[in-house]
Amino acid sequence: MDVQDAVVLSMLTGLSRRGLGERLRRRSPATDASGRPACADSPFEHDGFDDVLRATARRPIASDSIKTTRRAAKQALNQAARQNITPVVLGSGQYPLALEAILDPPVVLWFRGRPEVFERPAVAIVGARAATAYARDVSTRLGTDLADRGVTVVSGLARGVDVSAHNGALHSIADVCTVAVLGSGIDVMYPAEHAKIAELIVGRGAIVSEFAPGTRPRPEHFPRRNRIISGVSQAIVVVEASDRSGALITADYALDQGRDVLAVPGNVLTGRNRGAHSLLRDGAKIVENVDDILEELGLPTIAARPRCKAAANTAGSRDPVLRCMAPGEPYELDDLARESGLEVATLLPRLLELELAGHIRREGAQFVRSAFAR
Repeated sequence: MDVQDAVVLSMLTGLSRRGLGERLRRRSPATDASGRPACADSPFEHDGFDDVLRATARRPIASDSIKTTRRAAKQALNQAARQNITPVVLGSGQYPLALEAILDPPVVLWFRGRPEVFERPAVAIVGARAATAYARDVSTRLGTDLADRGVTVVSGLARGVDVSAHNGALHSIADVCTVAVLGSGIDVMYPAEHAKIAELIVGRGAIVSEFAPGTRPRPEHFPRRNRIISGVSQAIVVVEASDRSGALITADYALDQGRDVLAVPGNVLTGRNRGAHSLLRDGAKIVENVDDILEELGLPTIAARPRCKAAANTAGSRDPVLRCMAPGEPYELDDLARESGLEVATLLPRLLELELAGHIRREGAQFVRSAFAR
């Protein structure tokens, strides 16, 4: 059975995903020092397409349906080749080992980026799309700190918490740092405004999807995407989630897959974080900083390498305005004037300079310090 056969199986409806996983996982006992198969040959040489189809079909599949799907698979492979997208087949040496171990791994993982990103420990950061400034800043800081400590940051490239986590990882010193899992084909960016950061992720990590090139995003795709987010990770961190958030679906998958689930506490007055607080009540570990995550995974909590020679003398340690601002917290102009000891006439130009430098941002009449301003 070849790659096109695998793509056909991944596209056909009416097949058991668990059955496909059991049938196609690599079975060679010969492995190298990293645990990968000693040879790159796929185990498919032992499994004919028809044998796999009969073993995994929940109902008879018409031959016309198979022919139509085979044409679609050929088109997808041609499209992938044109766009430098690689189909990584379950059971092959390039397939992520952690993902292969779940009950229903995708038969084909479409991949664009750097394969070595899966050789590092991985933690997923998930949460609300309509995230508060606090949640975005926490996600950014955790993304940066995890990547600085050699951990791959995994998320779904959605608005809010997801893109903040990816951005944080991209601001780290790590060469390879983050993975985005999509609910569409890799070439169909959703949301469209994340196309630019997607290209940055490809250069320093990977974008993956179980959906073939050209596949549009659909609501039912995102729960399937969520099982991959947790599947490639050792743990997931829920930063902000209501009691109906999709992040809780990811947490459920993580628990089923034997992954650690952690959560960041939030504001108890708005109800925006009831889902995460429910996880904490049920035993999820509380996260206040990156060391909480590293300790849970049994990883060393040593400090990250300094970013540059000026790391010990950052803007936050010198600037009187940044010194009195906690990351993610909104401040009124009068409050900043009182805390910093600066006159408003002096403070306003300084706030503009800090905003242009990316250290703070405006939210209405308030000012919020970025997680990057240290």
